[in-house]
Amino acid sequence: MNFRAAYIPIGVGTFHLESAEAEFRKSINLLKNIDENTYVPDEMLLTIDKLSAYLEGIEPDLLIVQNLTFANAAYMSEVLRRFDRPVLLWTLREPVIDGTRLRLNSLTGAFSAGNIINEFGRKFEYVFGSPDEKQVQRKIKAVFACVKVMKQMRSLKLLQVGHTPQGFGFGRALDADMLKTFGVTLSSIEARELIENAKSYTADEIAPYLEDAKERICGLEKIEEKNVEDFARLYKAYKEYTEQNGIEALASRCWPDFFTAFGTPVCSVLGILNDLGVECACEADAYGALSMYIAAKLTKKSAFFGDPVSLDESENTITFWHCGMAPCSLAREDTGACAGVHCNRKIGPTLEFGCKEEPKVTIFRIGRKPDGTYRLFCAEGKALDKPRQFFGTSIVVETLNPCSGIINKAVKDGWEPHFVVAMGGISEEIKILGNLLGIEVCSF
Repeated sequence: MNFRAAYIPIGVGTFHLESAEAEFRKSINLLKNIDENTYVPDEMLLTIDKLSAYLEGIEPDLLIVQNLTFANAAYMSEVLRRFDRPVLLWTLREPVIDGTRLRLNSLTGAFSAGNIINEFGRKFEYVFGSPDEKQVQRKIKAVFACVKVMKQMRSLKLLQVGHTPQGFGFGRALDADMLKTFGVTLSSIEARELIENAKSYTADEIAPYLEDAKERICGLEKIEEKNVEDFARLYKAYKEYTEQNGIEALASRCWPDFFTAFGTPVCSVLGILNDLGVECACEADAYGALSMYIAAKLTKKSAFFGDPVSLDESENTITFWHCGMAPCSLAREDTGACAGVHCNRKIGPTLEFGCKEEPKVTIFRIGRKPDGTYRLFCAEGKALDKPRQFFGTSIVVETLNPCSGIINKAVKDGWEPHFVVAMGGISEEIKILGNLLGIEVCSF
């Protein structure tokens, strides 16, 4: 993906230009350290003519408009006239307060800029402070990450394999809604298509997939041989289809079809695909799969997908669980990702493990309200060093806020039963993403 932000430092020449120049140079260094491909001007843009000339030669994905000094609304109007792109408005702190001259007057300029952005009806992010301040650096990095994800979603192909089971309609998505809100292209096929492909493979054709799986999963030799071979057939069918069709996220039907029509679960296949960069959710939950995709892109790590199934108020923890499709990379090191059989159907292989500890995690989901509008769930915590809690895969999250309050409010507010646990602290990114997409963020 080609991504480029543009640094747009505006101002006028009647303020203290030595102070402005110092902030200009520090800002360039910061932005280039975040992304060396960022467009930067050769000089401060202190007239409309210089601003126009600079904008003429760039094609940015993100606009970082900084008031080096005060600048009236005409400057921001020129930017908005040319580009309909996400905006980060950046105000500088006054470098000196000594009872004499106002050096920059950046904050007054920010009000002029913010006013005209709202007149245009655009969403934007805002940061106040100097380039060497930690919170400024953190915010700018978060905005870069979110706008990159927004651009990636515009080229994302999300595949829904089969239909949601009866009573699981919360995961069913419409292609028009996905495209309009997130820029995502949603396609679908029937589960039987991949099952038929899987059935057609010879032993030689599935051998490399079987060997790869044995490197990732412990104890496959304990599972019935035919089921292991059929799992490898599914692995080849899913992997080849995603590669041939450019699929980067996938929501797959699982029960009952893969037990009744094929005789082997798809759980372990989805777990492996997550580690291969195809973010997968089961029970055909398309919004769950997109939540997995966003979480993985923001953290650069595979995410956990599952149901909240247990509380321990004394530890302030929520246990998330599913039948056995978590990414193998999340398994505790003392056990690894183990093979097992499905807790209800008693057919394998599924994955069996507790997840390793993680100092910061974020519970996340793209949800829908009864009126059809979207909302984003966000809660912070850490994953504890806990063994498997139930048959299948589980992760135990100590939440930042009281776990009982989170669950009580989430149930009463009608949230879906599937959640993503992202391996990193991305609550700020989720809030930025929600703002820029025009989606409500519900923090718990």
